[in-house]
Amino acid sequence: MNRRYLVLLGLGALVVLTGCLGGGGPSDEELNRNATYDWNTTANGTIWISENSYKSVYRIDNRTHFSVYQRDTFNNRNPLPIRALKFRYPNGTVVNATAFEVNTNDDRTRMELPNRTGRLAFTADKNGKSVRTPTFADGSYEVVLPRSTNVGIPLLSRVNPGGYERDRVDGRVHLRWSDTDSDTLLIEYYLDRDILIFGGFFGLLLLVAIGGSAYYWRQIRTLEKRREEVGLDVEDEDDPRDQGPPPGMG
Repeated sequence: MNRRYLVLLGLGALVVLTGCLGGGGPSDEELNRNATYDWNTTANGTIWISENSYKSVYRIDNRTHFSVYQRDTFNNRNPLPIRALKFRYPNGTVVNATAFEVNTNDDRTRMELPNRTGRLAFTADKNGKSVRTPTFADGSYEVVLPRSTNVGIPLLSRVNPGGYERDRVDGRVHLRWSDTDSDTLLIEYYLDRDILIFGGFFGLLLLVAIGGSAYYWRQIRTLEKRREEVGLDVEDEDDPRDQGPPPGMG
């Protein structure tokens, strides 16, 4: 086997491996899946989080294309698997993915928009009780948490960037940024019932700590009593060493 054959074999393996790692773009079936979006939002970017996915709506203002991506563990860009792609014209007409031209390369999914002005919407999956997404639009943002969830306790939640306003509307917590220059939004939230679990766990640790302290205190007191009983802590008043020199000596 000569060196040229080895080089060609290595290049072929690299191409196959790159294709496997990069993956393909969203299928037409996924892009045309049905979903209902709330178009009545005033933020440039709005995200509604549900149990297993999140919906995003972005304001489009004089743009011809829109690209989305996600970052992996090594902070590399990868195409974001999206579905239920839709666009809303300024007159209220809503079209699905058939009105777009969608292309995916190694690091992003690029959409040619059907109009330069309007609103773009899509759905993406998430894992656990967190959402991390690049800020694909400048300016204001709003994130709507699932029902019976919240943020605010540092050990149970995290929100980046800071400087947001928080309120509850119709049973759901809304986080709002009037303007953000961060390139990433990170929302880690907790279930309301997690507070009870956390409080119970903290209470149990507190009881254990109190019980342990009381136990060691009793042990110390027991040892002190034993020392007193055997005379280890009782000074001998008749000890000649404590009576000074004999009379006449000085």
